[in-house]
Amino acid sequence: MHIVCAACGAINNIPDDKSHLDAKCGKCQSALHTHHPVELNDATFYRYIEKNDLPVLVDYWAEWCGPCKMMGPVFASVAAQTESILFAKVDTENAQQVSADAGIRSIPTLILFAGGKEIERVSGALSESQLKSWLAQTVQSHFSR
Repeated sequence: MHIVCAACGAINNIPDDKSHLDAKCGKCQSALHTHHPVELNDATFYRYIEKNDLPVLVDYWAEWCGPCKMMGPVFASVAAQTESILFAKVDTENAQQVSADAGIRSIPTLILFAGGKEIERVSGALSESQLKSWLAQTVQSHFSR
């Protein structure tokens, strides 16, 4: 399994008999599965989305957005509880190219990526139970075939 280090961008190969949860980057020794959302920008987004073997759930948000601020702690809480998906945040003000490429029209918007491709998206602030339910349904419909 390949995991991109959020700290340095190195692509790490985790052997099949090892857990990615405790793995550290071979280059910078940072934890590879952070259990919290990593910040992505125009320079780091595509490598992280395209080179990770785990799905990545991205929260597109902005500092001035009230619903985004409400959603932040919910997103972080679900990230801390989830082992099979990586979580990332994109500040639409600071990553305008990535946000435009994704066709972001309203925030917050969550997009689940797998293999660098968009799998599903949802817009608007969600409660923790709504986010967990949406994520479970999305994973079930796209990865349980």
